[in-house]
Amino acid sequence: MNYDTKRDATNYAAINWNSIEDSIDKYTWEKLTSQFWLDTRVPVSNDLDDWRGKLNDLERHTYSKVFAGLTLLDTLQSQDGNVAMLDDARTMQERACFNNIIFMESVHAKSYSTVFSTLLSTSEIDDLFEWVDHNEYMQKKARIINHYYQEGTPLQKKVASVFLESFLFYSGFYTPLWYLGNNKMINAAEIIKLILRDESVHGTYIGYKFQLGFNELSEEKQEEFRNWMYDLLYELYENEEKYAELLYDEIGWTEEVKTFLRYNANKALMNLGQDPLFPDTAADVNPVVMNGISTSSSNHDFFSQVGNSYLLGEVESMSDDDYDI
Repeated sequence: MNYDTKRDATNYAAINWNSIEDSIDKYTWEKLTSQFWLDTRVPVSNDLDDWRGKLNDLERHTYSKVFAGLTLLDTLQSQDGNVAMLDDARTMQERACFNNIIFMESVHAKSYSTVFSTLLSTSEIDDLFEWVDHNEYMQKKARIINHYYQEGTPLQKKVASVFLESFLFYSGFYTPLWYLGNNKMINAAEIIKLILRDESVHGTYIGYKFQLGFNELSEEKQEEFRNWMYDLLYELYENEEKYAELLYDEIGWTEEVKTFLRYNANKALMNLGQDPLFPDTAADVNPVVMNGISTSSSNHDFFSQVGNSYLLGEVESMSDDDYDI
């Protein structure tokens, strides 16, 4: 049976990057593509001496669980979160940006496995994934966020995404940034800084798209939605406090991590064009960790061209003259 094209008069439109409805789409695409990187180009194996000689058993245990939690969140973001927002895109260029973001979130999720395979045995890795797949606090925040990805309105999906990108990741990011500030596990931290650089663009871009829709609501609807948003953030924060206590009580970092969480919760609200909820500012966060958030390069390797100021190598074709030695 042949498909009858005459009965379907709908034309399939080609994306035209020379006719831009929203200049932020073009800017974001250029920013995302200029930041492209892969985990395989970061020499994580150079951290083995630190892992074996400078971290004790408790530190290695905490570090491993932190990365397992980050893996679950990036899996959620790549497989469900950004996919859920594709159909709500205002422009074809926005859809293209989301396709790029989906791929990079998959790169992020894979990057943690690169760290695992370098530092841990197969049985240790299996135990970690068993732990994170059944941890009540990790599962609760994943279910809350995914509920809005699957059943929320377009604006609710964007809020859930920004809360995940700009807030929930940071209970995990704290650990590698702390070690980076203490000159340990530098290469694994380089991966985190590359991820941070991406998440900064993702959170800002999706927050901007949220604001376009939010500003179209009536004042009454805005107030109603704002109340829902702050309630959701506080529900997530209460769960994140418990997760931080589970991870960090024994190592003694819990209160510093909670401060870092509140600071980033405010940043997430700012990405959405809203007022901060908590009194915490950058000045309240451990300065060692704040310095690590900087996206300037800390580990640029001329030969591998890897660093969070990521550069692509330049290549030119060889000619016969190249062999005239």
